[in-house]
Amino acid sequence: MLCTSTRFLLRRNLSVTALSASLLLTKQFSANSKQTLWRFSQVSLSSPSIKLAFSSPVWCTLRSNSTMASQSGSKSIHDFTVKDAKGKDVDLSIYKGKVLLIVNVASQCGLTNSNYTELSQLYEKYKNQGLEILAFPCNQFGAQEPGSNDEIVEFACTRFKAEYPIFDKVDVNGDNAAPIYKFLKSSKGGLFGDSIKWNFSKFLVDKEGNVVNRYAPTTTPLSIEKDVKKLLGVA
Repeated sequence: MLCTSTRFLLRRNLSVTALSASLLLTKQFSANSKQTLWRFSQVSLSSPSIKLAFSSPVWCTLRSNSTMASQSGSKSIHDFTVKDAKGKDVDLSIYKGKVLLIVNVASQCGLTNSNYTELSQLYEKYKNQGLEILAFPCNQFGAQEPGSNDEIVEFACTRFKAEYPIFDKVDVNGDNAAPIYKFLKSSKGGLFGDSIKWNFSKFLVDKEGNVVNRYAPTTTPLSIEKDVKKLLGVA
C-alpha cells in the first residue's frame, strides 16, 4: 500500500505530464498539423496521463479554440451562402469582382430615413461601376424591425426606391448571429468590442471578398463615398 507522500508525488507527476501533453497538443493543433496530431494520438492516447489531459482545462480550451477555428474557417465573404427575403439560398460568390457595402437595416429607427436615402443615392451613382449594397434587416436593436420580410422589402423599395438586394431578417449579435456577421465582426472589430452596436452599422468589402473597413451606425453612406471609389478604382 502506498504511503501518503508517495501518492502525492505520483499525483503531482501525473498532473505535470498531463499539462505537458495538453500544451503539446495545443501547439500541434494551432500549427494545423493534423497528420502530426494523429500520429501523436496513436502513440499516446492510451496513456492514463493523456486521458487526464483530455479532461483538463487546457484541453477544454484547445477544443473550444478548434470549434471557433472551424466556425471562422471561411476566408472571404464569397465563401458564404445566405437567405434572400423569400427564403431562397444566395451564394455570395456571385459578387466576386464587386465592391460590397453590407448594412444591418431597420425600418423604425431614427437613422432610417437618412441611411436609406443615402444608400439609394450611393447605389444609383456606382451600381454600374461595380458597387453592390447588401441589406440585412435586424430586429435586435430596440425592436425597430418588427415586420415580415415582405413588409420590409415593400417599405424600402416603395418609400426609398431601394434597388439593391434586401435579405432575410437575421440576428447580428449573440449565439444565433448569422455566420456572415460572425465573420464580419471577427474580421473588423469595433471601437468598443466586436459586437454590432446599433442599426445601420456598415462593412465595406473589396472585390476579393476581404473586409477592409467598418463604420459606426452614425457614419452616413455618402460620407464613405471616397472609400468606395478607391476600391472601385474610380477617380
